[in-house]
Amino acid sequence: MNKINPKLPIISVIIPVYNSEKTIKVTIGSVLKQTFEDFELIIINDGSQDSTLDVISEIKDSRIKVFTFTNGGGNVSRNRGLNMALGEFVSFLDADDIWTSDKLQLQLQALQENPTAKVAYSWTDYIDENDRFLVSGTHTSINGDIYEKLLINNFLENGSNPLIYKESIIELGGFDESLKAAQDWDMWLRLAARYFFVAVPCVQILYRVSAYSLSSNLVRQEKACLQVLERAYQVRPLINQTSWKLSLTNLYKYLTCKALQRPFNKQKGIAAIKFLWKYFLNDYSRLQRISFTLKLLFKSVIIIILPPTISTTLLTIMKLELKKLKPC
Repeated sequence: MNKINPKLPIISVIIPVYNSEKTIKVTIGSVLKQTFEDFELIIINDGSQDSTLDVISEIKDSRIKVFTFTNGGGNVSRNRGLNMALGEFVSFLDADDIWTSDKLQLQLQALQENPTAKVAYSWTDYIDENDRFLVSGTHTSINGDIYEKLLINNFLENGSNPLIYKESIIELGGFDESLKAAQDWDMWLRLAARYFFVAVPCVQILYRVSAYSLSSNLVRQEKACLQVLERAYQVRPLINQTSWKLSLTNLYKYLTCKALQRPFNKQKGIAAIKFLWKYFLNDYSRLQRISFTLKLLFKSVIIIILPPTISTTLLTIMKLELKKLKPC
């Protein structure tokens, strides 16, 4: 007697997790609350040493599949999940981010209504470690061929955003495991070089800002982002020099802002000044933005010369906290 194969899920959601005992329950909860329910949730435990697995084991849902490996890093975990995915579409979610309940439904609908597109993305807002709103993201909506715009600014903003035809991402060989940072931007660019994108113009990703996240290693981020940019510009070498300058301007603006996030210390202040100088050199409109540049410079100097507790108090009083985060 032939066995009847069970119905395959339409979407595979992949969560790489490493030592995320504090956030993983909320993150998984945001997936299980989706209005679109025909999905599998693949959790790749990347050698966690805390109680992450215990927290996950308390969540009972037949759509959850947990696999444990020795630590390989985020890209390796994403690719492991991708190789196990059964769905026609895939979406990745970091273990500390949150989706709104209609995220999968509206992105899938956008792809079904736009058959030439292979990737759907939404808007992002930023939250703190206690799920409180911090700032809005870029809220950019560009459809079709987004490659050149994405080179200038990663308006998808994070790896928890798009819904993708699985076949498209598999054709590209998955995520680049050699990159130490900017892996998401690299993947979105490689997809954009071949396929059309479609925007869902509403906030559906809540990105958690943490001072201790992997993205806080700024030197590593700078190196990886430059590598991604140089490789991406080789794909379309006819893009003019102005676009290259704009890409560097936005990159160094982002790195400066990251360096000036809490917790403050002298090393981050010095890094901020270095990034700010590179931002200034590449920004064609530097004279129009001089007040913004001086504000960042002043904040950097305060962080360098004053002890962390005093600089934190002073800058809070002066309300010099950055208003906008635009991740690489």
